[in-house]
Amino acid sequence: MKRIILSGGGTGGHIYPAVAVAEALGRHYGANAELLFVGAEGKMEMEKVPALGYRIVGLPIAGMQRRLEPRNLAVPFKAVLSVLRARRIIRDFGADVVVGFGGYASGPVLWTAQRMGVPTIIQEQNSYAGVTNKILARGARRICVAYEGMERFFPADRIVHTGNPLRGRFCKQGADRGEALRHFGLAAAKPVVLVVGGSLGTRTLNEMMKAWVLSLGGAPAPVQVIWQTGRYYEREMREFLAAHPTDGVWQGPFIDRMDYAYAAADLVISRSGACTVSELCLVAKPTIFVPSPNVAEDHQTKNARALADRGAALMVRDDQAVASAMPLAVGVLGDPARLASLSRGIEALAIDDSAERIVGEIVKLIG
Repeated sequence: MKRIILSGGGTGGHIYPAVAVAEALGRHYGANAELLFVGAEGKMEMEKVPALGYRIVGLPIAGMQRRLEPRNLAVPFKAVLSVLRARRIIRDFGADVVVGFGGYASGPVLWTAQRMGVPTIIQEQNSYAGVTNKILARGARRICVAYEGMERFFPADRIVHTGNPLRGRFCKQGADRGEALRHFGLAAAKPVVLVVGGSLGTRTLNEMMKAWVLSLGGAPAPVQVIWQTGRYYEREMREFLAAHPTDGVWQGPFIDRMDYAYAAADLVISRSGACTVSELCLVAKPTIFVPSPNVAEDHQTKNARALADRGAALMVRDDQAVASAMPLAVGVLGDPARLASLSRGIEALAIDDSAERIVGEIVKLIG
């Protein structure tokens, strides 16, 4: 029986890659492996992971707030307690390997495992490594990455280019486009832009859509839009569109059929989180990235820049997107050669077996 600890959380970008690897481990080992997730108490992984059928235990770890707050005083004590608890978890579980996917809990779990002589693997989703992973990489046996050039941050002899593991199956062929258009109530005669900013949405992309609708002045839109507002902004944007009705715009707080959204879209405007970038590579969609400026170490800009510098995507800064992103999208849709070039460029970066590649590295370490 192989015993494997997976640690990642805080956001879906850390949780779902870990779950994708757990699913691949299940396919590889079947009943011959026992998996345990380790997360941070009070974070979303403590609900999401059990809902998917996996066992999880929590650590009291917390991050330092940027502003001066009294709760920052407890952070060092929580870190020490988390290390002590991680030691007990690893010992009692009898872990053969620990795999970290980022998030608060990964730090103490991997750090402790390395000092206990348990092999560790890091999965770095972004093109710019965070401080914690740079430190942990010194003791890691493998560092699984999604971007080229990561030897800037990690020992080159331990880097393995695996891509980012994703749940579900994303591919260029995907769903039937006719079905997808009917699902959103769109026509085949006009191109489609997919505007997506995550489950909570993004103020910038929603303001971009409002500015574009107002710029039409009631005239027919040159393109159709699938507009995901996010739950947080749903009511405000629904009321806006009711006051400014525009043909060919589907609007909703979330998209339950992303396969249809990708099949219908001729171009995507999106944030540039690591898993989103990997999805877009697999579906080979021409993309304009609008990186969020409100993330650690500005990693979304670095993710987008890694593609833009290779001609695999376009990038618009967050503070310029409201005025310029939709006009850019309309212009690109009028240039078939540019669309085709962007599609080829982003498809060349796709890796469709990332989870299996990471499982292969786990198998090598534990036999």
